[in-house]
Amino acid sequence: MESTNQPASGGSAVAMPQKAAPSKKPRPAQMPPYHVILLNDDDHTYEYVIEMLKVLFAYPDEKGFQLAKEVDREGRVILMTTHRERAEFKRDQIHAYGVDPRVATCKGSMSATIEPAEG
Repeated sequence: MESTNQPASGGSAVAMPQKAAPSKKPRPAQMPPYHVILLNDDDHTYEYVIEMLKVLFAYPDEKGFQLAKEVDREGRVILMTTHRERAEFKRDQIHAYGVDPRVATCKGSMSATIEPAEG
């Protein structure tokens, strides 16, 4: 819509454009979140879990210990929630971490999975 301003001297009308409302930029779509879930087994020690979480997730020993207790008690624990690509990467890092040298019968890394975060 335009408004007109009449000069006081009686001259011709001048059209003055209205300021346009700032356009709202569309927000980039957020990537859906995924949980990285560590699964329990009897082939790895608390020390292994704490060490792995420190190396792969930069978690301090105390947080690693709490997560190790939870996976031992519950059978699974959410380690982090992130976008799918990073979740897959972290899961793959867990799978590649290797055996627990403290357990003679240990055959490989711990198991982990990802799943969509409900939200």
